[in-house]
Amino acid sequence: MTPGPIVRRLVLSLSAPLALSVVLAAQQAPAPAEPAARPTSSQTPGVDPAALLKPPVDSWLTYHGDYTGRRNSSLTQITPENVHQLTLAWAWNSGQGGPLKSSPILVNGVLYLTAPDNIWAVDARTARQIWRYTYPNNEGFHIGHRGAAVYKDSVFLTTPDAHLIALDAKDGKVKWNVMIADAKKGFWSTNAPLLIRDHLIVGVSGDFDNLPGTLKSFDPETGKLQWIFYSTPPPGTADSISGGATGGQMWNAGTYDPELNLLFVGTGNPTPVLNGPYRPGDNKWTCSIVAIDPDTGKLAWGFQASPHDTHDWDAAEVPVLVDATFNGTPRKLLMQASRNAYFFVLDRTTGKNLVTTKFADANWATGIDKDGQPIPNPAKEPARDGRLVAPNEGGGTNYRSPSFDPKTGLFIVSAQDAYGIYFFKPEHGEYGWAGADYGVWSKGELRAIDYNTGKIVWRHDLSGGEPSAGVLTTASGVTFSGDSANSALALRTSDGATLWHAGVGRVGNSPITYELDGRQYVLFGGGSVLYAFALPEAPAGR
Repeated sequence: MTPGPIVRRLVLSLSAPLALSVVLAAQQAPAPAEPAARPTSSQTPGVDPAALLKPPVDSWLTYHGDYTGRRNSSLTQITPENVHQLTLAWAWNSGQGGPLKSSPILVNGVLYLTAPDNIWAVDARTARQIWRYTYPNNEGFHIGHRGAAVYKDSVFLTTPDAHLIALDAKDGKVKWNVMIADAKKGFWSTNAPLLIRDHLIVGVSGDFDNLPGTLKSFDPETGKLQWIFYSTPPPGTADSISGGATGGQMWNAGTYDPELNLLFVGTGNPTPVLNGPYRPGDNKWTCSIVAIDPDTGKLAWGFQASPHDTHDWDAAEVPVLVDATFNGTPRKLLMQASRNAYFFVLDRTTGKNLVTTKFADANWATGIDKDGQPIPNPAKEPARDGRLVAPNEGGGTNYRSPSFDPKTGLFIVSAQDAYGIYFFKPEHGEYGWAGADYGVWSKGELRAIDYNTGKIVWRHDLSGGEPSAGVLTTASGVTFSGDSANSALALRTSDGATLWHAGVGRVGNSPITYELDGRQYVLFGGGSVLYAFALPEAPAGR
């Protein structure tokens, strides 16, 4: 028998500052992959891929909630007027010690939660564990995990040693196991797969060695490989468009436009990471947004956010899809707040740039070129005696998801102003990191950006350096996130004013929301604990 998750009952005092008193009730659970209890008939697993086109309010079917990446919910039960009444519905502890970075997947009343080597099925109403699967010990890189995917009666998990596992959603038993990439070569995987019809699309990470940027599509029924997309050619490829660079790993879930039938993915930094002279030119398609045909894996277009990156500024941040008016004309837009501290708006049919502005401190570019790309300043490349650069290696933002609110036209991102010192000398090498960097100073804020102009409309201080929480907005005008002072937050979307906060520990994931039995829940990962908040239930008989 192994210890199961800890279910916590918390009594909230709504005085300011908000306090939490905790009563712990430890529960024993069965060994991994053995069901603690069967789902009820209303909890029967199963996701028809067509449901991803318009997810129901009682679900969170994919990493971003839907294909757009907007993380904007249509739910309106929780409003700016009543959000201060939020109380704890339940709390669930993974028992893993490390922070929860994953977005829960919710299907038919069951939450699927992940951490490196682990996935749990949990009742979304009570936090009762249904089953747990633990992957065997391995030598993969255990840096974190972003979430699962569900297809019909299967749930999918990526592993630190870059495998893709299909599990039975009813009991967590393994259906099949395939290798995405060879961990012995330096690959690992943290990302949540993305399901597009009968394509299960998954990327990898790996910048300790010079490895090609790799994205693969598998048949969700059998695990059979369907196609491979390389953002950079394998080493030694003749006439390489990357200038000899490798890297450009696609370690975050992409977004999808069913009308254009295009998958949009952000790519990572080139390798060797800080050794720029080894890989001359722009190093396409690293630090880029790429549009891919999900049926073939063929590139439709690419836009490079950081040409010839020498600072580890992945452009793997979420490409957010919005249909809106731009300069008086309806457009199919793609927006990204990139790690390099620039905000981009593109026409997603063609990749044409419409807006490029800074959303955080950036001193590494001399200007913007005719295509809307920042122009790197050679004087800011890493050097033997060091270079002070903004942003630092953590970037103006990072993996934490932004949100777009269509009512206000605001793109809200967890940002930071930050400075670091970058070093490089030839003896640092010609592969992998190939250099060094040190953080100097940083300040985290939520920033709301007008997508038409790129101007910042409001800022909200996050009480510390680099933040770790993503952003969620709702149709009622509430924005949820977390700060660096161990609080879950609710803000007014129109102006960023604080409406509610709760001390739950460091929020390390992007909040989600759903409605079950007529009650709206908002979930935050605080440390290793997942907290579910809701408005108080009406007394019986009323």
